[in-house]
Amino acid sequence: MSTRTVLITGGAGGIGRFLAESFLAQGDAVVLADLPGEKLTSVGAELGVATVGVDITDPDAVAAAVGQVSKESGPISVLVNNAGILHLHGDVLGLPLADYDTTIRVNILGTFAMTQAVARHMVDAGTRGAIVNISSIGGRQPTPGMGAYETSKAAVDAQTRWAAIELAAHGIRVNAVAPGPVDTPMMRMGMPEGSPMREAWLSRIPLKQMADPVQVAAAAVFLASPGAADITGVSLPVDGGQLLA
Repeated sequence: MSTRTVLITGGAGGIGRFLAESFLAQGDAVVLADLPGEKLTSVGAELGVATVGVDITDPDAVAAAVGQVSKESGPISVLVNNAGILHLHGDVLGLPLADYDTTIRVNILGTFAMTQAVARHMVDAGTRGAIVNISSIGGRQPTPGMGAYETSKAAVDAQTRWAAIELAAHGIRVNAVAPGPVDTPMMRMGMPEGSPMREAWLSRIPLKQMADPVQVAAAAVFLASPGAADITGVSLPVDGGQLLA
């Protein structure tokens, strides 16, 4: 099997790094996309992979970045839409409209811009590729104060189904991975072992464990693999059974 070029957005973040390492372990060529800056450059150098700086909310910048990647690294076979923001919280009565707008622009419009640009590239190149969106079970199960984020992830799941049914004619599969709370190093800093907040989250999860970022990455790798050749339009929970509770 020839080496695939895998483009991962949000590549400088915690889950992005796990995704990159997992695809590299499969023998893929990885390109990390994120906001330009020292963090992206540093992670790319540490992993020995190419990087491209891009603001995913700017469609012209997205088109230019996709063109750059295809020129420098070859046709894109896999896109992982991992970029997103989680930190703007607030309840229905108090959330500033500007915070809601920012969440929508990054998580929904940014995901769409990347999907559209890479899908156009795949169709033009005749690539039967795969797109994997990193969603969240929050799109199906509400948590007070997290409504803006959860609304955006519900939209990502809808975009996944929309793109899957329309791109199937071109041999392009589109799926999503929907984690529960992911046990990244940043998460462990904010919710250390034994903390009341962590215990409150664990009480909602039948398996009593946060989502391991390695397992989130493994799910993405599987959905992008030939082993998932007949799977499209799926949002796969990696949540320890939280949606069952």
